[in-house]
Amino acid sequence: MSDAPSLILHMLPPSHPCATVKAALRLKGLEFEQVVFPLDESRRAKMEAIYGDGNYRVPGLVVDGEPVHGSNPILEKIEELRPEPSIYPTDRAEAVREAAAWGDGEIQDLGRRLPWGALQFRPEMLGLLSGSGQLEPAAVDFAIRMVRGAWKYHRITAERLHADLQGFPGLLDHVDALVEDGTIGRDEPTAADFQIGATMRVFSMIGDLDPLLADRPAGEFWTKWFEPLPARLPSGAYPAGWVPSG
Repeated sequence: MSDAPSLILHMLPPSHPCATVKAALRLKGLEFEQVVFPLDESRRAKMEAIYGDGNYRVPGLVVDGEPVHGSNPILEKIEELRPEPSIYPTDRAEAVREAAAWGDGEIQDLGRRLPWGALQFRPEMLGLLSGSGQLEPAAVDFAIRMVRGAWKYHRITAERLHADLQGFPGLLDHVDALVEDGTIGRDEPTAADFQIGATMRVFSMIGDLDPLLADRPAGEFWTKWFEPLPARLPSGAYPAGWVPSG
């Protein structure tokens, strides 16, 4: 009889925290079942029924019937289930946990706001995210409604989006520092590599951010663990002058 745990991952395909968890599960060689929720309001009730009130965002992992919610708690649980190869190496475990917590608290939600923020100004590009190309005019009406809903859901405003973009270079400086001090970006991935790298991959799909990401560790380290996303939002989506100079 196998002693492998029963693992059910509740997820959304475009979710970068879900990509974080999947990368860790695959590194550990743990088999898991995927339950993909629809991109509509029904997800909230389904998630809360499993993970408790207020826990409506993906990912969630059910381990032998025990629900674990949120990417960092799931990473810790995965480490407990299969300690090797470790994603919290003993020589820098505390630094890795601090960096993973920073990635969750400081940039994970930015990985939602910046793409949806760009689509407010270029809704015809919504089709690029699903691989279907630029939308025809009849579909743009639907895209506009969807983007407006995403702005409300993620609490995006034009003022907040502008502030996010102004602060983006400082966040990249911090990621660079984590690579340069060896917390992330080594040959073997850590929880922080997966947590931060999955979000950096999202930023790489926004053409307006290319000058800020070019020729720096933050723009490259994640490619060791994640394939580039197939979709790209062309440059020129954000209003002129909103993206700081590279």
